[in-house]
Amino acid sequence: MEKIQIKYLSSQIDKLRCIDGKSDWIDLRAAERVELKAGEFRLIPLGVAMQLPKGYEAHILPRSSTFKNFGIIQTNHCGVVDESYCGNGDQWFFPAYALRDTVIEVNDRICQFRIFEHQPAIEFEETEDLGNEDRGGIGSTGKQ
Repeated sequence: MEKIQIKYLSSQIDKLRCIDGKSDWIDLRAAERVELKAGEFRLIPLGVAMQLPKGYEAHILPRSSTFKNFGIIQTNHCGVVDESYCGNGDQWFFPAYALRDTVIEVNDRICQFRIFEHQPAIEFEETEDLGNEDRGGIGSTGKQ
């Protein structure tokens, strides 16, 4: 089992915990009260700094209820924190854009993260033919 050193930068938020058997994503909480008007942007502090294991990164995404509950979206759509962002003051933040007036209270669960190994080293090899038939269309449906 990997161990992650964590420094709490707020005493007002619940400690992080894994929810065994339900999900391997871990909720993150607002570390201060934030009021936003529709159209405003704010970096919401999450009250934690961590030392991730070498070769790992954290992906931070909104919870499924974040927009419904707070009317905010994450402006970078997926935050990535690698193991080099590990200083005592390297607090994690949630970049929020409000689509309606909202208030986020201290300790509200607004996003979640999961740890991933870095992508292995890859090399691109240019070719004129991939050797596959065209599916046509866009995405997994193949439809436009």
